[in-house]
Amino acid sequence: MNKMPANTYSIDDLIYLMKRLRDPMTGCPWDLKQNYESIASHTLEEVYEVIDAIERDDLEHLSEELGDLLFQIIFYSQLGKEQGRFDFDQITSKITEKLLRRHPHVFPDGTLESVRDTDAAQVGDLKQVWESLKQQERTEKGEIKVLDDIPLAMPALSRATKLQKRASSVGFDWPTTAGVIEKVKEEIDELEAEISTGNSAAIVEELGDLLFSCVNLARHLEVNPETAMRAANAKFKRRFDKVETLAGGVKVQQLSVGELELLWNKVKQSE
Repeated sequence: MNKMPANTYSIDDLIYLMKRLRDPMTGCPWDLKQNYESIASHTLEEVYEVIDAIERDDLEHLSEELGDLLFQIIFYSQLGKEQGRFDFDQITSKITEKLLRRHPHVFPDGTLESVRDTDAAQVGDLKQVWESLKQQERTEKGEIKVLDDIPLAMPALSRATKLQKRASSVGFDWPTTAGVIEKVKEEIDELEAEISTGNSAAIVEELGDLLFSCVNLARHLEVNPETAMRAANAKFKRRFDKVETLAGGVKVQQLSVGELELLWNKVKQSE
C-alpha cells in the first residue's frame, strides 16, 4: 500500500497555525495563557536544543530543532500582532534592513538589487566597518556607553566574552596573551589569599574575577569558552560513565576516594 505523500507547509501556514492556536474561541488553552515572559524560557531551551543537535552532528534532527526555534519567533510575532506592536513581516523587514545596512561591501546602495565591485574588501576593513555601523546604531538607540546594549540575560561566559570584545574594540585590552596569563595567575593568588581568610563574599568575588580572566584568555587564544566548557563537561561525563562501568556491579557510592581515583586514572590512560 502506497503511503500518502507528506504535506509541505510554508511559513504562511505556520503563521496561520499560530493564529488559530491563539484564537480566543477555538484556540489552545495553554497557548492562550502565554505571554512574552512565560515563553522566554522555552525559547532559550529551543536554542540549546539546536546547539546540542549541531554539536552531536545530528543533522537529521537539526531541521526539526530549527523548526521548534522558528515557532518561538512566530509565537512572539503573534503576540506582537495582537497588541498592535509588530508582526512577522515587520520582524523580517527590520532584520533585512539591518543586514543591508551592515553589509555595504555586498550591497553598496543598501538595496537587494545593488552589487559591489569585484575587488574583495579586506577582512580588517570589514571588521572596522561592521563595528562602526553597530556603534552608529547604538548611538541612534540612545545607548551612549560602549557596553550598554550587551544583554544581561546572556549566559555568563558568553556575556563575559562579549564585554571583553567590546572593550577591546575601543583599545582596552592586553596587547599579548602573556599578559592575560599573568593576570590569571594573579587572580589565583588573590583567590587563595581570600580562601585563607574564610571570607565568603570575598571568595565569590575573587572566583568571579578568576573566571572572567579565564574567559579573556580563551578569547585571546580564539577559543569560544562556552564551546570549551561544553567539551569539558562532555569529557567528564564520558569518563565518569566509564568509571561506573569499570566498577562492575559495585555502586560508585560504595567505593572509596582512592578506589574511584584509581579507576579514573585507568580511564584517562585508556583514552
